[in-house]
Amino acid sequence: MADDATDTERPTRREYVQYGGTVLSAVLLAGCTSDAERGDGATQTEPGAETDTPTGEGSYSVSMSPMGAVTFESPPETVFTRLTHHADMAFALGRGDTVTAMHAPDYYSGLWNQFVERLPGVSLDWTGLYSSWKPSKEKLYELDSDIHLADPAWIAEQDNWGREDFAEIATNVSPWFGNSLSDRHAEPPSGWADYEYYTLWEQFELVAEAFQEQARYEALAAIHDEMRATIDANLPPESERPSAVMLAAADLDEIYAYTLDSPGFLTAHTRPFGARDAFEGSVETNSVVDFETLLDADPDVILHLGGFEPSTSLPERRDAFKSDPVGSEITAVQNDRIYPQGARYQGPILHLFQLEMTAKQLYPEQFGEWPTYTDGPYPEIPAEEQLFDRQRVADIINGTFEP
Repeated sequence: MADDATDTERPTRREYVQYGGTVLSAVLLAGCTSDAERGDGATQTEPGAETDTPTGEGSYSVSMSPMGAVTFESPPETVFTRLTHHADMAFALGRGDTVTAMHAPDYYSGLWNQFVERLPGVSLDWTGLYSSWKPSKEKLYELDSDIHLADPAWIAEQDNWGREDFAEIATNVSPWFGNSLSDRHAEPPSGWADYEYYTLWEQFELVAEAFQEQARYEALAAIHDEMRATIDANLPPESERPSAVMLAAADLDEIYAYTLDSPGFLTAHTRPFGARDAFEGSVETNSVVDFETLLDADPDVILHLGGFEPSTSLPERRDAFKSDPVGSEITAVQNDRIYPQGARYQGPILHLFQLEMTAKQLYPEQFGEWPTYTDGPYPEIPAEEQLFDRQRVADIINGTFEP
């Protein structure tokens, strides 16, 4: 603000929210323009392209689909989230303790802490937050968050919100700023056709700009880039790569199968490894399968989604496979290659851990053996076998790092 501005002339945080929200509400009410109207027909964003634009003294604008440009007078403090990739982004930027809402907070607080345990001096507690899978307008007014790090197009698809509802919250509470359909490049709901997809790290860069935490983003992105360079340089030839599948099951009576190379950030930790699809395209991702179907595919490796969840007993799951006359014939079962995974809706911090674990689970000769895991936190990996520096990541989250 100008030096001669009086206190009464400076906008409060809530006035800033109303200003930014008013601009966004016009976008939300107007709807998506057609490719012809836009003139570029873009469906994939270019990272960093005109995203952090000064709009006046102290204010700045950041653009993300499906919201368009959102103006901020100052960085948001309290953060509403719906899905864990956004909550993890806030956590990575040092805002983990200002999250006001998220889906299944007690469950995911327990799961995330299995990994946070390995970050020295870092703590996280999301227990007791508002569970925001189906958020109500009344609750959003009550939470009064400075930013809604959530995708209005996703909420519109799930909960029958109208554009006028999103505009109301953007105007009276705070802006929306999130993208979730990049999870699997799903078709947007009616009225949101001009939708752009981002990689996990492209979206994280935009979120960091919204919070004016570019230095934190750059530091974490450098760690990620170094990991990817190490992985890419050490992958074996395609002919030597295992076949694999990811499974999720509350119990083994209903097993969901996920392919490892689908588009979107849900597979950002498996797609880079180029493992062969055990189903060879015969089973679509998120399909229910049985032991017979798995035996037909006969994967070399089974990645068990949610295997780190504190209430899940991975040894019991392994025993269930071994005790079944069909399941016991699967190559991955016979070779003790059923491994735990964390969550598909990963943000940058979980992504680093999941890249490391998947590298070791698929390619132990190239990246080091994955320790036998039964329960508890992410296993301790000898420093010389780690694919990223835990202390460096902890310092970035805590804001004690040198850029």
